[in-house]
Amino acid sequence: MHKESVQDHKVIQPSILYYGTPVVLLTTLNEDRTTNISPLSSSWALGQHIVLGIGVGGKAMENLRNHAECVINVPDPSLWRQVEALAPLTGKDPVPDYKLQMSYRYEKDKFGAAGLTSQASELVQPSRIREYPLQIESAVRNIRIPEHSPSFAIVEVEALRVHARQDIVKNENHVDASSWSPLIYNFRHYFGLGPELGKTFRA
Repeated sequence: MHKESVQDHKVIQPSILYYGTPVVLLTTLNEDRTTNISPLSSSWALGQHIVLGIGVGGKAMENLRNHAECVINVPDPSLWRQVEALAPLTGKDPVPDYKLQMSYRYEKDKFGAAGLTSQASELVQPSRIREYPLQIESAVRNIRIPEHSPSFAIVEVEALRVHARQDIVKNENHVDASSWSPLIYNFRHYFGLGPELGKTFRA
């Protein structure tokens, strides 16, 4: 008879599959030309293109439909409290019912609410976040609502300009992996990276 061991697996049904992804703060342009900030925990990059997962009922999605530009601001682990300060806030007024049920509240000045500083972008209209070590000015290239999950949009953007804080840059155009760690969202908990384990042959 088979005997269970610690290596055996169990079928589970987690409420959400955030198995370890970088956190970003997406800045988008409001109708009054101010900048909205939205925390995102679903993104991945391929070359100069980045795919974002965004809820269709939020201010970020409304803004991207009206003005197809954004900045992807990538924090390091030291900034997790500022990210969390924004988590219960929404730029939608009135607050949608589904967000009210989750205790969201409206906030116009998200920079002030999180103690962050607005910084002018160079190629797009939404502002960057000065405190964030990586800032990626981007243009929206495609928005798709999947039939199997119509409450989320898959947004494809193209990176137009990347700003990196000087202390994480080496050899002019490379991010120094030993000096940089993204903030990771791991099953709704915040983490940084651990010690380096090795590197790929392409590094």
